[in-house]
Amino acid sequence: MKALASIDATLPTDRHPEHVWYTSYGSNVHLDRLACYIRGGRPAGAGREYPGCRNPAMPTRSIPVELTGALYFATRSPVWGGGRAFYDPRCGGRVLARAHLVTADQFFDIAAQEMYRDPGMDLDLVDVLTNGRAVLGEGRYETLVCAGQVAGLPALTFTAPWRMNEVPWVPPSADYVRFLSSGLVSAGAWDREAITSYVAACPGARGHWSEMALIDLLSPDT
Repeated sequence: MKALASIDATLPTDRHPEHVWYTSYGSNVHLDRLACYIRGGRPAGAGREYPGCRNPAMPTRSIPVELTGALYFATRSPVWGGGRAFYDPRCGGRVLARAHLVTADQFFDIAAQEMYRDPGMDLDLVDVLTNGRAVLGEGRYETLVCAGQVAGLPALTFTAPWRMNEVPWVPPSADYVRFLSSGLVSAGAWDREAITSYVAACPGARGHWSEMALIDLLSPDT
C-alpha cells in the first residue's frame, strides 16, 4: 500500500504558483477520466466530449491524500445521468482524494470544463490562496477551495457554494461511481473494502449503493 501524502493545512505564501496540486475527489481520481479533461475526449459511459487543456501533458505525479470534510452526491449530471460528487470542507470527517501535480494553466482549464466554460482563460488564484475559498459563480463547481499545501505547492479543488445539507442528495450512476471507486483503488493507499465502505456511506450513495454492490461493480474492471 502507498503511504498517504500529508497536506499542510496552512495556506501557501506564493500567490502565483506555476504548479499546483489539483486535488480530485470525484471521478477525476481516475487517470483515464482525468485524461479526457487534459488531452480531450469522451470517457466511457459519459455523454459529453471534453476539449482538453492547452497543455495536454498528463500530471507528473498523482498522490493519494485525505481531505477534511465530507463527500456527498447531489444535482443530476447530464454527462452521467445521476448525482455528482461534491466536497463540503466545512463538515467533519474525511474525504479520500488524489492530488495531481499539474501546471496552473492546466488547473484553470480543468476547472473551466467542470464549469461548462471554454478552456483557455486564466483564473485569478489570489483570493483562494489568501482566504482558502473563492466563489466564482453560483454553479455547482464554481467555488474554488485551497485545502493547504503539499511540498510548498497549493492543494486546490472546486466544489459547489452550498452546504451538504442544503440540497437534495441524488444517487450516482453506476458508471460514475465505478470511475470514482476504481480510481481510488488505483491510487494505492486504501484497500477495496475501505473504499467501498467509504463510498457506500456517503450521502446520496447511502441506501442506494451497498458495499457488496460496489465490490461487484469493481470486479470486472480493476
